[in-house]
Amino acid sequence: MISSISNVVHAQPQPPGQSARQNAPQPKPQPAVTDTVHLSGAKANVQETLETSVQTAQEARGGDVQAMRLLAKAAAAKAPGK
Repeated sequence: MISSISNVVHAQPQPPGQSARQNAPQPKPQPAVTDTVHLSGAKANVQETLETSVQTAQEARGGDVQAMRLLAKAAAAKAPGK
């Protein structure tokens, strides 16, 4: 036996020039991708060369391995045996 359809939804015709996509939310524009270069290594090297012996000693006491090596090298250079 054939049953009847009771729930029918009729499509609303759209005026010309409008499409179904206009009802969809507009995508957000993506920011432009930029490349950056960090010269922190070079800056750190310059800063190390301009550092005073007091600053180096403070950093060595704070656990800075590079400062410890620099102090050891300076102490070895000042040793009377060499």
